[in-house]
Amino acid sequence: MERTGRLLSIVAECVIFVGLPASGKTTFYQHRFAATHRHISKDHWPTASNKDRRQAELIRSALSQGLSIVVDNTNPSVADRAAVIATAREHGARVIGYHFTATTREAVGRNRGREGKQRVPDVAIFTKAKRLVVPTHDEGFDELYAVSIRDDRAFDVQDIPAGRARPAE
Repeated sequence: MERTGRLLSIVAECVIFVGLPASGKTTFYQHRFAATHRHISKDHWPTASNKDRRQAELIRSALSQGLSIVVDNTNPSVADRAAVIATAREHGARVIGYHFTATTREAVGRNRGREGKQRVPDVAIFTKAKRLVVPTHDEGFDELYAVSIRDDRAFDVQDIPAGRARPAE
């Protein structure tokens, strides 16, 4: 929220998740954002012919209405994120990134616990891992966090200060 004179204006948020399949992104959304942010995920339309176009339309629509959103995809490359960040900026939204730090070993292990359509082929995890570029503030994020899953299955969220690729140890 920002104060403008005596009025309080609410700025929409565009939250972008970055991480391997089975790294906890959707579960984190359900725990942290489901009550306040619209969920936009290419997983919602697995047979769509142009998922990028459909995602862009949904992002524009929500942000033009002043709604906060979470873009829950792997978003592995700077280019994948750049289009979302540009659209968010066009609509005056704050851009917040969450990098899910699960290793391929951790993601494959969690994936094995999935059933049905939720489970992805292991090769999908390794393919995304090869493309994954750790996000940085230089891409246009207002805030950036690293997310890991502790042994007790709770999420550990750490701020990534500007100028650093990872949170302080």
